Amino acid sequence: MDQSRTRLVMGNWKMHGSLAENTVLLDGLLAGAARVQGTQVAVCVPFPYLAQARQALVGSPIGWGAQDISTHERGAYTGEVSAAMLADFGVSWVLCGHSERRALHGETSRQVAEKAVAALGAGLAPVVCVGETLADRDAGQAESIIAEQLAPVLALGADALARLVIAYEPVWAIGTGRTATPDQAQAVHAFIRAALTRHGAGQTRVLYGGSVKAANAASLFAQPDIDGALVGGAALVAEEFLNIAAAVA
Repeated sequence: MDQSRTRLVMGNWKMHGSLAENTVLLDGLLAGAARVQGTQVAVCVPFPYLAQARQALVGSPIGWGAQDISTHERGAYTGEVSAAMLADFGVSWVLCGHSERRALHGETSRQVAEKAVAALGAGLAPVVCVGETLADRDAGQAESIIAEQLAPVLALGADALARLVIAYEPVWAIGTGRTATPDQAQAVHAFIRAALTRHGAGQTRVLYGGSVKAANAASLFAQPDIDGALVGGAALVAEEFLNIAAAVA
């Protein structure tokens, strides 16, 4: 990894947690945070727990973020949460276009880019998720699928790209226990990096997500174009998540 790109390890709690469970997890993260050096750490929590995350993490080295954002500023959009609302809770990060949102809610790549724009407009850093299914990969279409997903984001221009993060999550490796090999992950990251470089944003961070664990984190982080991880299930266990964040390539 280029040393000018600070590693970022981010947890995605998905639809997990309760006030009691979160207290235990957040306390565990805070207790061990000091051993993570040179890596940014953050957790993306369900909307109802943003206040709890803020209260626990403010002033600590751990940031917090949301898992989705509305493209709208305000109005008759029941169930939507705006960028300004997230900013009220001190949110720094927001996931945009996670594969589960694309698959279950039909989010298009253009909508994902619009969400990134909404986040940037409120001073939040969007984490734009891209990735192919197993069928896409088996058909040799991984790069074309990712190029399609990236296109509206790349069109935002170098200034916007410098303020966001890309997360490559092969859909076939999310929550399955399967992980892309370091070489497989690096190949796609290099493809993404080349696209970013062509748009004047070669230093934009690109994270890997998909069954990341402490056991495979160091080998993934050793790859030159992998700048960190977006962690799912392992982010729900403080010790495991901290071990991932502390992994040194």
